[in-house]
Amino acid sequence: MSEVIFRGGTILTVDAKHHVTNGDVAIIDGVIAQVGGAYHPKTREYQIVDASGCVVMPGLVQGHVHMCQTLARGRADDLELLDWLRTIVWPYEGALDEAAMAAAARLACVELLLGGTTAILDMGSVHHAEQLFAVAETAGLRATIGKAMMDAPDPQIPVGLRETTRASLDESAALAGRWHGAANDRLRYAYAPRFILSCTDELLTEVGVQARARGLRVHTHASENKGEIDLVRARTGRSNIAALDGLGLTGDHVGIAHCIHLDDHERQLLVRTGTHLLHCPSSNLKLASGIAAIPELIAAGVKVAIGADGAPCNNNLDGFLELRLAALLHKPRVGPRALPAPEALRLATMGGAAALGLADRIGSLEVGKRGDVIAIDVSGPHVAPTENPFSAVVYAARASDVRHVAVDGALVVRDRELLTLDVGAAVADARTQARRVFARL
Repeated sequence: MSEVIFRGGTILTVDAKHHVTNGDVAIIDGVIAQVGGAYHPKTREYQIVDASGCVVMPGLVQGHVHMCQTLARGRADDLELLDWLRTIVWPYEGALDEAAMAAAARLACVELLLGGTTAILDMGSVHHAEQLFAVAETAGLRATIGKAMMDAPDPQIPVGLRETTRASLDESAALAGRWHGAANDRLRYAYAPRFILSCTDELLTEVGVQARARGLRVHTHASENKGEIDLVRARTGRSNIAALDGLGLTGDHVGIAHCIHLDDHERQLLVRTGTHLLHCPSSNLKLASGIAAIPELIAAGVKVAIGADGAPCNNNLDGFLELRLAALLHKPRVGPRALPAPEALRLATMGGAAALGLADRIGSLEVGKRGDVIAIDVSGPHVAPTENPFSAVVYAARASDVRHVAVDGALVVRDRELLTLDVGAAVADARTQARRVFARL
């Protein structure tokens, strides 16, 4: 039996009633055993981490990330979506080999874990997804990952990203067989058709069939950019969400990134089918895509999670920045209570957990759930003297304030030191591999 005890913090459970309590959070063999009060270790095999001066809460769960894109940070600024994809991101992804993919994944895992993100829904590139899984396994991150699927006969897709329908489906099935449920179920597989424009109807239809048959998630993009929406309508005669629904790609097992420009029928489809909307505020602003009407969608019953997207369209993977921006972005239009701090925090934890299909396992601090726990130092001058812990976390805290992180009950960050990867080596290798990749372009 192993025990990890976060001792002496202010605890945000992020359960349905937004409980706040004090004391210890104890994890035994990966499972939360006590929340609040004084905990007395049951064995000699225990670790106590000092959480005094900290808010202890569930780890952030990001609903939309591209770890594979991390080496392109700062290389694709000031572009709108389709130009961004065609001129920079697709050629970059097509040039990635195994070494570069591993370097991108290591750098992403370093940033995510040090910043308090304990779980992600990730879309890789067409090739080398094995590297994403292998690095996440070593890093100790909880990750649901899928290889990007792109079988459309589009001449603007680089040769390095082209694949046949059969090859795309077969490789996805092989990755699912190898990795789904690995590392004590910390790693899972999700089908990841990139978006309608990069996939044939045959592929999209078969993904819908296979995902349901295998009990796997589906992760895609839709309704991000007006030009993209026009092209989808020209090809299908439908709006994005209606087209996906017609192909069998809606439901509680489906997460769709962005969903900015929705008509009434699309909103109703998201509610009726229980499909998850993956909100990426920084990315949507930087690519000039627009602002999703999140408060209204939540009020209508749409399920929402938050994600950073990728480093080339956000420039970081900071879950706290996305949390703060999501809470603030809608206030000028809807009003100051558009998305109060407790509700915003719930999107960044339980909303993400639901999008990963793990709401019964992570996303809140409750006895019986897995031990994905973080401690945030709120003693800094940029936070003090805030007495409201929700306000401190949502409006003032930064990724650099994260002091301790446990994933599945294992400490991966202690006193701001990452225990699973060499940070300096990861950064140095990322620089080397990025120079090599872009030299090839």
